[in-house]
Amino acid sequence: MFNKILIANRGEIACRVIATCRRLGIATVAVYSDADRNARHVRLADEAIHIGAAPAAESYLRAEVILEAARRSGAQAIHPGYGFLSENAGFARACDAAGIVFIGPPASAIDAMGDKSSAKALMQTANVPLTPGYHGERQEPEFLRAQADAIGYPVLIKASAGGGGKGMRKVEASTDFEAALASCQREAQAAFGNAHVLVEKYVERPRHIEIQVFGDSHGNVVYLFERDCSVQRRHQKVLEEAPAPGMTPERRAAMGKAATDAARAVGYVGAGTVEFIAGPDGDFYFMEMNTRLQVEHPVTELITGTDLVEWQLRVAAGQPLPKAQQQLQICGHAIEARLYAEDADRGFLPSTGTLRHLRLPQPSANVRIDAGVEQGDAITPYYDPMIAKLIVWDADRDRALQRMQHALAQCQVVGVTTNAAFLRRLVMTGSFQHANLDTALIEREHAALDIQHSAATVADWALAAVLACNDAAAATNDTSPWAINDGWRITGPAARSLLVEHLQQQQTLQVRRQPDGWQVQVGDALVHVIGRVHGNGYALQVGDRLYRGNVLRDGNVLHVLGEERQQRFIVHDPVTEADSAGDPGGSLLAPMPGRVVTLLVEPGSTVSRGTPLLVMEAMKMEHTLQAPSNGTVHGFRAKAGDQVGDGAVLVDFEAG
Repeated sequence: MFNKILIANRGEIACRVIATCRRLGIATVAVYSDADRNARHVRLADEAIHIGAAPAAESYLRAEVILEAARRSGAQAIHPGYGFLSENAGFARACDAAGIVFIGPPASAIDAMGDKSSAKALMQTANVPLTPGYHGERQEPEFLRAQADAIGYPVLIKASAGGGGKGMRKVEASTDFEAALASCQREAQAAFGNAHVLVEKYVERPRHIEIQVFGDSHGNVVYLFERDCSVQRRHQKVLEEAPAPGMTPERRAAMGKAATDAARAVGYVGAGTVEFIAGPDGDFYFMEMNTRLQVEHPVTELITGTDLVEWQLRVAAGQPLPKAQQQLQICGHAIEARLYAEDADRGFLPSTGTLRHLRLPQPSANVRIDAGVEQGDAITPYYDPMIAKLIVWDADRDRALQRMQHALAQCQVVGVTTNAAFLRRLVMTGSFQHANLDTALIEREHAALDIQHSAATVADWALAAVLACNDAAAATNDTSPWAINDGWRITGPAARSLLVEHLQQQQTLQVRRQPDGWQVQVGDALVHVIGRVHGNGYALQVGDRLYRGNVLRDGNVLHVLGEERQQRFIVHDPVTEADSAGDPGGSLLAPMPGRVVTLLVEPGSTVSRGTPLLVMEAMKMEHTLQAPSNGTVHGFRAKAGDQVGDGAVLVDFEAG
């Protein structure tokens, strides 16, 4: 076994690898960019070496710099994590040439599976079922559209060289094909350095089921059962679970055999995942093989009682697999949710900032937290915006679902917007509760996931009003007349008027201090609130219900962190807002920090509502800015390649 390894990655996967290495007594070396100088993985590792500037291309993708760091530190092996260089065959070869073990499959296997077109051809010879489509070399737009027309719509355009939903688009009609193809190719080139795509038939109501495989250098290959990753948004996984609901032993065995056949066909060694599209009729088709550990590997670990990172280390050190196929058993059910810094109510735009407050569920035998950040850390625009993975386990799916609902309710984050509320609504949808799964679940459950389902109740508005009125003096134990903020007047208690906003809904609230609490006017309702606010904690009763939690104020934003959910209120100050108001006129603003990829219309163009104007890239994904109405584009204030901040003026636009 190794004495020291270098982890060529960052965030939660680097922290995850460090945890296993600590348990096994293996020293770890972290690498970091300028943006990650104080990151959690750097703090946890035994050593840390700086490798460059914040952009990944200038740090985590610099193979020669990472190899030099490994040589300097005396590391015997490099664990690539996932993403970055994990599926880079050239890097695997460079490690081998340098006498450093690459903790992953041989470069030949990465090459064989790294290009989806070549992989499909190889799988055909191994008798692994394939989706109908075009997997060849020709890339002319007219030719690819002709192939799509022949296959029949809808089709799926997919980048040959990568995964994670990047460079992938569903196309419903021939007229939409070329624009979708151009977007896929740009995204694929930016993410993988390769714009090659393939075109496949889109399987209606498909489930995304993947098989965890493992091979060693002694010729052994096993599968550690399946994961259902059907719940996706823009082809990126949102929820994962194991085992797949409704999986029969016969289908599991058939998919396991196909997956191990695929692994044997390329002489696979190490951890890999063979991904399949499964139709409602029971058929399944090979989609791709990821030649690395997957983000969702914890659900497999929990149902099999294994540590897949330990297996990776042992296999890379030349040891045989710790277990044979017949020794592997499924126990219970596990579900994983990815907590991201993104605004689900604004089209899942990435959110950046400092984590001023971060509270996640307490880890236990039933709850596991894989996180790459802690309170005080920053979510930057340079990398994936994941905050943590919440993984739960219990004896069956129903009990695991209850665990997940409770875990999501305990998440408290201030400083960035997160998808926690969206995830909680998602796991409570009828489709997910009853395991009616396919990759269109989120679109199908749009009504249940709509922002209005988070609308504040009368009690919520009343709590927000009381907490907004509470200032520093009220949090002290000073009982002098000068410290009591009860609004007392000779004529009786004063009413304080507040203009408060929640999810684009505004209320004018009247708050009066009472001897035993507060009286709040919310619309036509008069609400009595009693209890205590102390520091940033509160225990307040509205009606017959007691509400407890924390409150944090960030400027004019009030974060009410309750036991079951987190809500964000904006407390408007008419005076300061009038002083600072600025009218950007007819300009269109950047909805997030990111890089301008391309401008899609010429200055002076007359456009209709919904016309794509420019494409931005943020946190590895493209976002298209569209015309808000019919009008004229007078000009652009940024050019392709410019890095812009959230709220930057991008387009001079005149409606009409």
